[in-house]
Amino acid sequence: KELGMDRAVKIAGSGLASDPWEANNPELFDPNSVTRYAAKQAFDMAGLGPEDLDIVELHDCFATAEMLHYENLGLCKEGEAARMIEDGEVVLGGRIPVNVSGGLIAKGHPIGATGVANIVEIVEHLRGEAGKRQVDGARVGLAHVLGFGTSSAVHILQKA
Repeated sequence: KELGMDRAVKIAGSGLASDPWEANNPELFDPNSVTRYAAKQAFDMAGLGPEDLDIVELHDCFATAEMLHYENLGLCKEGEAARMIEDGEVVLGGRIPVNVSGGLIAKGHPIGATGVANIVEIVEHLRGEAGKRQVDGARVGLAHVLGFGTSSAVHILQKA
């Protein structure tokens, strides 16, 4: 306790994926595939699945991105993202609160620092230090970030 170990958070799993992108290539990159692959890596490393998550902070650079990443991260089946919102599953107090910080629209999108901000948000919840937006009893959280849609990092953090 003297060393603050009661506040310790560990990285249970981490995944990174990238897609090649060339300015002269007319084919569009696929930001969905890199998130799916990075999430699989992170879940496999952690020995956990989407059903084990208590909170998610994902890269919602556009309104539609949040819904796409519900599916890409395995929070729901393909085509069920809208239902998750309608049923209140992703709000504070819902089945799997997502972006209770307000996401990038609310807190800003500092290119290069967004991924760290998402991790800090998860750590605050796992430590019980998130104030009014606290997800009660949070023990496992996922932080997700994209880089120009061609790369994705997913980290699963767990209260130690």
